[in-house]
Amino acid sequence: MATTFLDDDGSRMLAATFPGDSTVALRWHDVPTPDAGQVLLRTAASAICGSDLRTAYRYHLDRGDRTYTGCIGGHEFAGIVEAVGSGVRALDEGQLVIVYHVAGCGQCTVCRSGYMIHCESPYRRAYGNQRDGGHAPFVLADAVTCIPAPPEFTGVDASLIGCGFGTAFEGLHRVRVDGRDEVLVVGLGPVGLAAAMVARAMGARRVLGAELHESRRAWAEQVGLFDEVVEPAQTPQECCDVAVDASGSPAGRRLALRSLRTWGRCAFIGEGGDVTFDVSAELLHKEVTLAGSWVTSVPNMARCADVLARHGLHPEIVVEHRLPLDAADHAYRLAADQTTGKVCLVFDDAHATSTHQPLTEDRG
Repeated sequence: MATTFLDDDGSRMLAATFPGDSTVALRWHDVPTPDAGQVLLRTAASAICGSDLRTAYRYHLDRGDRTYTGCIGGHEFAGIVEAVGSGVRALDEGQLVIVYHVAGCGQCTVCRSGYMIHCESPYRRAYGNQRDGGHAPFVLADAVTCIPAPPEFTGVDASLIGCGFGTAFEGLHRVRVDGRDEVLVVGLGPVGLAAAMVARAMGARRVLGAELHESRRAWAEQVGLFDEVVEPAQTPQECCDVAVDASGSPAGRRLALRSLRTWGRCAFIGEGGDVTFDVSAELLHKEVTLAGSWVTSVPNMARCADVLARHGLHPEIVVEHRLPLDAADHAYRLAADQTTGKVCLVFDDAHATSTHQPLTEDRG
C-alpha cells in the first residue's frame, strides 16, 4: 500500500465519500489546517461500521440536523498528530490518538460528562456524517474528542475503540461483568467479537458465543476469544450470569434473556428492530437486570483502551479484511455482506502495522 493519495505538492488528497447511488467514490479535497482547539491527524486506520453502511447504501435515512451532508466518510478512525492548533495542550505531534466519533457543543451536561453522542446542540457534528471523517490520508479532529492511545496499540487497534469496542465496553460495564461470571454473547459480528474481548479483559471466567451464520461462527472460533461457539438453537438454557445481545434481532434478544440464570444481567447493545417476551417469566420472576446501551463516553473510551492494553489484548484481531483507500468501494461491499469479521481501511504508516494476526489484504 505504497500510494499516498496526495497530489504532487501535498495540498490535496483523495478521500472517500458517499454519492448516494450505493457506491463509495474517491474525490479530491484540500488537506485541512487545524484551527484553535483542533489537531490535524495523519490517518493510520479507518474502520467500517454498520452505520457507515446505512449512509453508503440507504442514503439520507436520518433526517434533520443528523443527516449525511456529503462530507468525507468514516467515524471509526485513529491517527498520528501531524499538527496542533492554538490552545491544544494535552496532545503532541507524533502521538497516536483514539478519536471519539462525535464532537458536541462542549457546554451541555452530556458533553461535560463525555457523552457527546447525546448532545442536542446544533453545533453537534458526527465525524463521517456532518463533518469530515477518517476515510482520507488526513483528518481534522477536535482535541477534546481525542485521547492518547496506549503505547502497545497499533493504529488499527486504536481505530476500533471509539465506536465498536466502546459500545461493547459500555454495555458490559453497566451489567458489571467480573471474574465470577459466565458470559453469553449473541450475534458474533464485529460488536459481538468486541464484547467477547472486553468480557475477557473484565475477568469473565467463561465466554460463550451464539451465531446464526456459519461463516461468522468460523471466524469467531479462529479469533480465539470464546470457550465455545454454537448455533443459537444449541445454546443451553440458563447457561450464563450475563448475556449480551449484539445481534439486534428479536430472536437474538429473546435468546439472551432465556439463557440467563436467576439474578442474571442482560445488556442489549445491537441496533434496530423490536422484541416481545414474557415479562413475568423471563424478567421479573428470574430477578433479571436488563440494560440498554447505545455508545460509550470519552472517559469510558479511555478506560476501555486501558483495560484491553493492560491485559495484552489487541482489538485488531477482529479485523478480517484490511484494504487501502483506493479499494474503499470493495471494502464496503465486503462489510455489507455481513458474514465476515471487521473491515478496515489501512493507511501507509508504521503505526498501522499488525503483528498480531496474518494480514488479509484485498484489492477487489
